[in-house]
Formats: sequence, C-alpha cells, structure tokens
Amino acid sequence: MVKPIIKYEQLDLKELSKKSYGDDLELETRVAEIISLVKKQGDKALRELTLKFDGVDLAETGIKVTRTEFESAYKQVSQGFLKALRQAKENIKEYHERQKRNSWLKTADDGTVMGQLIRPLQRVGIYVPGGTAAYPSSVLMNALPAAVAGVEQIVMVSPPRPDGSVSPQVLVAAAECGIEEVYKIGGAQAIAALAYGTETISPVDKITGPGNIYVTLAKKQVYGIVDIDMLAGPSEILILADHTGQPEELAADLLSQAEHDELASAILISPDRALLENTVKEVERQIKLLPRSEIAEKAWEKYGAAILVRDLEQGMDLVNKIAPEHFELVVEDPFAWLGKVQNAGAVFLGRNTPEAVGDYFAGPNHILPTGGTARFYSVLDVDAFVKKISFINYSASALKRDAESIMLLARSEGLEAHARSIEVRNK
Repeated sequence: MVKPIIKYEQLDLKELSKKSYGDDLELETRVAEIISLVKKQGDKALRELTLKFDGVDLAETGIKVTRTEFESAYKQVSQGFLKALRQAKENIKEYHERQKRNSWLKTADDGTVMGQLIRPLQRVGIYVPGGTAAYPSSVLMNALPAAVAGVEQIVMVSPPRPDGSVSPQVLVAAAECGIEEVYKIGGAQAIAALAYGTETISPVDKITGPGNIYVTLAKKQVYGIVDIDMLAGPSEILILADHTGQPEELAADLLSQAEHDELASAILISPDRALLENTVKEVERQIKLLPRSEIAEKAWEKYGAAILVRDLEQGMDLVNKIAPEHFELVVEDPFAWLGKVQNAGAVFLGRNTPEAVGDYFAGPNHILPTGGTARFYSVLDVDAFVKKISFINYSASALKRDAESIMLLARSEGLEAHARSIEVRNK
C-alpha cells in the first residue's frame, strides 16, 4: 500500500511524534537491577551478564582488549578503509578545534579581578554500539572532541561479537584516536561499570555515545553519579524540499535513516504535491532493494510521512515544532532559510549535502539530540568535555563599596551569617 499524502491541516503532531523514549517501567526496573548487580559484584557481574546477553565468556576472552588484538585489527582492515578513516578523522578534528574556548579574566580600576577557568574532564567513557554491527564513525565522533578538549583518559566500551572479539574497524578507529583502554562489554552493565567502577575498570566523570534502550535507560539512572551527553532515542530525518528536490535522491535520504531501526522516523515536507507523490513511490521502489529492507519497511510504515504544506514558511514552522535530529533543507536557496531554523540537531543544506556526509566525513558531530529534544539539547561538541570554574578577587575598596548592598540582600533572605562575614571585614 502506497503511503498517503498528509495535508498540514489534517496533521496530528502528537501521533506523528509518538514513540517510547524510555518510559517503560518494566525496562526501568530491569536496568536498575543490572546496575545494582554491577555495583555489588563488579567484574563477576560483568562476566555473568555478558555471558547471558552476548553469549561470550569473558573469563576466556578477557574483558580488556590487548595490544595483540589492536595489532591484529590493523591487519584485518583494508588500506582503503584506513585512508578514508584517517581523512574523516582530520576533518572532524579540524572542525572541533574551532570550538575550543579559553579561560578569561577581566580587571576593574579598583583592582577587582573576575574570570572563568576552562578545564577538561579527566576521565571520560565512550559507548560504541557493537555485537552484530560495527560503528567506527561513532568512535571518531565521541573521542575526537574529547581529545581536542584535553581529556587525559578516554576509555571505550563496546559489546563483543559472538567470538568474543571487538570489530577490527572499531578497534582501528580507537587506536587512531589514541584510545588504549577498551573493554568488551555493552548494554546497561557497561554503563554501570563506567559509572561505579569495578576491579578492572576505574570509574569515569562522564559517559557519551548512543546505544539501545537499555543503554539509554542506564545513562538516565546513573546521571548525577556521572555526567552524560544526552538520552538518545531512535534516529530521525526530516526533509523540507521545494521543486528543486529530486524524488530518487530524497527517497534515498529518507531510507538512510529508516534502515537504522524499526522506530526510526523519516519525514518529507513540501508544498509540491507531485514531488511528495513521486518520492513516496520512489521510497516504495528503493526499499525493496536494501539489505536491511525489513527494518526500513517497518520504520517507513509506522514512522514515515509525506506532508503537504501551503508554502515553505508553513513547512519551516512545522520543522521547528518537530525539532528533528537530522534536517535536510533541499530548497533553491538554502542559506536564505537557514536563519529561520530554531530547533534541529544538525542541518544539511542543499541537494549535494545528504545526511550521510555528516554522519561520516565532513567534520560536524553526528551524535545529535532526538525525539524533539533539539528544543533544548545541542550536538555533542568540545564543550561537553570541559567544565567552567568561576573565580573572584575583590579589592578592599570594592568590598567596602559593595558591603551594604551585599548585607542587605543576605538579610533579606534571613541569612545573618552571610551578612556578618561582610560586616566583620567592613568595621
């Protein structure tokens, strides 16, 4: 059945966005139990849970990736892969270098000094999905902004493959980013190990990187013990296109996210009905040609949409309401519309910038807010791996000048000791 075109006036925005992003109480309880087990039993729990969920005996394979395994990984990847990976690394690193901030201070005529120190986090844990899939690009996107920020220790966790190894592409990506500490664990148990530590794994200050629902819920539950980047849900793409859009290209872009996950969403918005209809037909044709066609078909059927709007202004208004993870702006003059974007994880401008360009190579990060959280979350960047510390140095004259105001405010809050700490210096 060909997907019908939805008119803007008939659109149910809540229905369009209706997904579960971790509000399942049964799953929450199961994840809490896993975290508790790792807290109490450490490595023993990691061995038992990895055997249960991944079918791998860490007692035989070892929990930590060895130097020999790193060396073997390089022998298993092609020179073409290595060349592409290194070029992507340089692009991503160069982009993130521009995000670095410096500490600063300002001085006043009375001698007062105020400012801010920028300090990198000391130890960060990155989660890279694994098992049956391999995502070396996720290694680059997590590790490089952390390295640019100056993080001293970057540790990686990734679920083992059935034979107990980690994907050679993932290991090579880790080595290229200078990561030497890699553990063969995944799921909620890996997040717990990073947050609380075990006999083998030292705890970290922050955990970044997307994973399945167990990973997301575990990150949610350990937040406060450690920092996290965001609560990532299923992948999303939204395209706003005018008459310049090409159905074959638009369909391919929609499916580039639909193939990720049965919960992934792929939405096309346009004031051009013919473009919508032709793209929908093209999606139905291309979907059958994909190796992951079953996944893409379910995602397109449940979370795909083709929406007819009055004009691009109305379309942009809808984009900002949805706040998509990936937003392709396929219009005649995309830069004329860029300033109207309020809510999106990342924006891809024009026909020649499909979302995959950003996923792998161009430079900007691909770890992005999902599920409408682009209204308040940002893309993962260098700022995520630093902390800001303020400092003040008041001169005697400045303290005398401001004393009465400070004491008045302190006493208005009923905090007499605060006021007296000023008063005793102002006698």
